[in-house]
Amino acid sequence: MSAAVTSRLTAAVCRQFQRVVTVSSYAQPQSATQAFSKLHLCQRSQTYDSWWFRSSVNNRALHTSCVRRGLEEFFDLPENWGEQTVKSGAPWTAKQLRVKSNEDLHKLWYVLLKEKNMLLTLEQEAKRQRLPMPSPERLKKVERSMKRLDTVVTEREDALRLLQTGQERGRPGEWRRNVFGKTFWYRFKEHPIPWYLNSRYKRRRFFEPSHVAPYTRLSLEKYLRSKIRKEKREKRSQERLATIFPKKTALA
Repeated sequence: MSAAVTSRLTAAVCRQFQRVVTVSSYAQPQSATQAFSKLHLCQRSQTYDSWWFRSSVNNRALHTSCVRRGLEEFFDLPENWGEQTVKSGAPWTAKQLRVKSNEDLHKLWYVLLKEKNMLLTLEQEAKRQRLPMPSPERLKKVERSMKRLDTVVTEREDALRLLQTGQERGRPGEWRRNVFGKTFWYRFKEHPIPWYLNSRYKRRRFFEPSHVAPYTRLSLEKYLRSKIRKEKREKRSQERLATIFPKKTALA
C-alpha cells in the first residue's frame, strides 16, 4: 500500500516538473526574440537619428538673403573697394512698379533699404577718411526708387479705401475756415462725449467773422500779386539767358 502511494506521488512530481520545464523552454526563446527585435529597432532609430542630424538639408540655417559674414552687409562688395566709379543701373520708375504685386513690392522695399544702409555707411566712411565717395549718385537713385515705391503703395491703398468706404483720405474730414479766414483740412477725431456736451470743442470756432472778410480779400490779392511777380521775374531771367547764350535755348 505504501509502495503504491509512493509511486503515485513520484509520478505526480515528475509530471509537474515536466510541465514546468516545457513552459520555461517555450518562454525563453520568445523573450530572446523580443529582446533581439527591440535591439534591432533601437539600432535603426539611432541610425535614422544620426542621419537626420548629419543631413545638410535639415541643418541649414534660416536666412533671408545671400550668405554673408555679419556686418559685411553694411559694406560694398570687395571688388568695388578702391574704385572711383561703380556701375549702377537706372532707378525704378513708377510704371515698372505698378505692374508688380504687393509681395514683390514688399521684398523690393527691403532690398532698397539694405542698399541705402550700405551706401550711407560708405558715405560716412568716406567722410571719415576725407575721400570722395565712389559714385555718390547711387544713393539718390535708391532714394528716388523708394519714394516712387511708396507712392505706388499709397495709390493702391487709396484705391482700396475708395472702393470700400468711399473716403478720399485715410482719415475722414472736411474743409473748414478758421477765425482768420484761412481754409484748412479738419480731420475728424473721436471724443468720449458728444460734441454738444464738449465745452472744449464748442470753444473752437469754425467760421469766418464778418469783420475778417475784407482782410481775407486783401490776403488773396497779395498772394496773386506775388505769384505774378514771380512769373515776371522768371520770364526776365529766361530772356537774359537767351541774350547771353543766343545759340542755346534758355530751358537747356
